[in-house]
Amino acid sequence: MSAAPRGGLRTRLAMLNRRTAPPLLIYLAAGASGFSAIAETFWVRDRLGLSPQSLLALSAWLTVPWTIKMVVGHLVDTVPLLGSRRRAYVLLGALLQVAGNLMLAAAAAGSTALFPAEAAYIAASLLVVIGLVIQDSVADALTTEVVERVGPNGTPRNPDLIKAELGEVQVLGRVAVMAGTFAVAGAGGWLAQLLPAATMFLLAALLPLPSLFAGFLLQESGSSKDAVPTPPDRRVLWGGFAFGTAMLVLALAQPPFAEEIGFLLALGVLLALLRVTVEGVPLATRRAMLAAGIVIFAYRATPPPGPALQWWQIEVLGYDQGFFGTLAQLGSGLAIAGALLLGGRLVRWPLAAVFFWLAVLNALFMLPTIGMLFGLHEWTERVLGFGARTIGLVDTAFSAPLAQLAMIPMLTLIAMHAPEGRRATWFALMASLMNLALQAGAIASRVLNAAFVVGRGDYAALPDLVIASTALGLALPLLAIAALARRLDRAGGA
Repeated sequence: MSAAPRGGLRTRLAMLNRRTAPPLLIYLAAGASGFSAIAETFWVRDRLGLSPQSLLALSAWLTVPWTIKMVVGHLVDTVPLLGSRRRAYVLLGALLQVAGNLMLAAAAAGSTALFPAEAAYIAASLLVVIGLVIQDSVADALTTEVVERVGPNGTPRNPDLIKAELGEVQVLGRVAVMAGTFAVAGAGGWLAQLLPAATMFLLAALLPLPSLFAGFLLQESGSSKDAVPTPPDRRVLWGGFAFGTAMLVLALAQPPFAEEIGFLLALGVLLALLRVTVEGVPLATRRAMLAAGIVIFAYRATPPPGPALQWWQIEVLGYDQGFFGTLAQLGSGLAIAGALLLGGRLVRWPLAAVFFWLAVLNALFMLPTIGMLFGLHEWTERVLGFGARTIGLVDTAFSAPLAQLAMIPMLTLIAMHAPEGRRATWFALMASLMNLALQAGAIASRVLNAAFVVGRGDYAALPDLVIASTALGLALPLLAIAALARRLDRAGGA
């Protein structure tokens, strides 16, 4: 059997072709979807009457479409839409994203007289998220199919070679996402200083154009060469739809602990559907994947401090739209460099070591922000001649690549163990589980924000909030790694 490739720029360039272009274009558009994020942050802060706790609750609910991504993935696998199992879904998702941004533009322009701007903001945000989920489901399905599992003569290919090539595809996917982010990051901040929010949202409605092009570029007949279309599994579809209905009822009724109930319900549904999907997979592989899933879940469930930290940076440190754009531009550029330099290597390193060091580095790179909460920037400006903005730039330079680097081994692992004939559904289910971890982090963040109450302009409790968030972000993955390190490393094998 041939040896696995060492990876590198030449290998990745060789994998750019008509078959890989559609998912990469979709990922490019997804990365660019944050173009209006800075304008949105300032508009929400200045014009809408939503508290940090309300925004955190909303962020938890906006992760729900990502947690039911398995329904979309299964539909993409099994149910043609207007005769298409790929192209029509891409176009539908792009159109929903356009509609959401147009609704945001109307709300920012004060043209939603029939309902409050807050309601329009929530509805528009949901449309954008659903559109992104649909497009992402198709792109994920395509990335599991671009690497052949058998050779031209019908014999199985070297598993290490398959893993390496799947890893290179995931590197390209992360680079495409970051390239989209890089293309709009600085402009999103700089233009937010010059243009009203309504205009920024109108410009954002143009961002799905690469996805539309990808839809037309797709070769429908070759989009799923490794699997003959099968009838939909009613357990996946009805389980997913029942879960979505239950989550909608929870969102409308808002009983006590609605987010926590929704999280537990989502976790139960996803685990049940994963069990259905892996029927026939060897027991040892299932146990190794369970260990890997727990560790990655713990890593992604780390709670962020919430919007109060960014508000403090605006009001106290004086960060404006342009500087946030500069930080985003720097961060996305360095993240691309990190993925190109280290992405292929991360796939070959032990998973336990990868997530151990990512967790430690995440905590270390929060120290400059914690220091500034206690006046570090004032001391450095007085003694060393540089202040908050320089610290922010340096901190971003070191911390920016980590989030995207963590995605590469995770996605490679998911793609490598995808069961034949159920690869899109499997990828969507695992991605839903990983996105559910973000909902767990949002819920934990809301709990921390309730314990350390930070109001607009009153940031006395913010240092304790950020320290608690950082400590949990370090402790959760390290405890999971300590308990499951051996099984986690087994999951990295083919």
